[in-house]
Amino acid sequence: MTENASVSPLHDLARTHLPSRIAERWIGLLRPAARLVAVPEPGPEDVVVGRLGGLPALPEGVEWPVWEGHGPLTFVASVDCAALPSGALDIPLPTEGTLAFFYFDGQIDDCEAYVAADEPESWAGARVLYIPAGAEISERAQPVVDDEDVEFEPYTEVPLTARLEWTAPDSWHPDTMVALWPGGVVKDHNSHPEEAVDFLDALWDLERDADHVIGGHANPVQNPVEFEIAHGVLGRETSWNDPRIDEEAKRWTLLAQIDTDGDADMMWGDCGALYWLIRPEDLAERRFDRAMFTMQCC
Repeated sequence: MTENASVSPLHDLARTHLPSRIAERWIGLLRPAARLVAVPEPGPEDVVVGRLGGLPALPEGVEWPVWEGHGPLTFVASVDCAALPSGALDIPLPTEGTLAFFYFDGQIDDCEAYVAADEPESWAGARVLYIPAGAEISERAQPVVDDEDVEFEPYTEVPLTARLEWTAPDSWHPDTMVALWPGGVVKDHNSHPEEAVDFLDALWDLERDADHVIGGHANPVQNPVEFEIAHGVLGRETSWNDPRIDEEAKRWTLLAQIDTDGDADMMWGDCGALYWLIRPEDLAERRFDRAMFTMQCC
């Protein structure tokens, strides 16, 4: 796992394709993240920091998460906080213990129920569990669903390693727009300045096949995920033009993104991704019950 991420292709890309002042302004938006890399067959040099799929190990007395009225959630992934480069991240991630991510993925009801940020009644369909270091844990069997026609199966287990990398905000994120427009004045919120077109094309070419990250910027499939969460928190009746959405969005940071992954047989909608966000103060207090979730797909 490489923890030296002082220089990255993102820095070089900006300085190659943008005027120097705009390049440095955009570079100032970059944030470090622990990128989780699937290694189906880890070698001796691979430090395993977590895994996709398989079965979770939970402490005694901690129940498998259930969405009341719908059924058990599916275990998606877990990460060992002590094995992550948490000290190099800009979020107050625990330095020990394990994070386990669960999601109601539609196996049980053929995707009839949907977890959405602006539907509070669905929030129980995605959970983050924090398992303190030293807790006595045991692997749990997949819950049995009382319907012989339903195949409720765990995802294929895939070990994960991690490397520290810089991440960039979405090209349509308001901070990106301000950074890229000359003078920091956005003249058209529906387009990018001509000076940035070649840069954004080159940035698009850097995207990866599977994007699993802890911390840093989310890589949204659609619109910036912080605004989906803000809209959900403020209520679905809130206008998207309400300035409170901008303010609320700034309070949320990415905790984890889990992408569609062929090795683990994970498909979120149509090649989408799962996102868990949290307020930094809640993360510092280990209030993972306050994390919010959204899913985006093509």
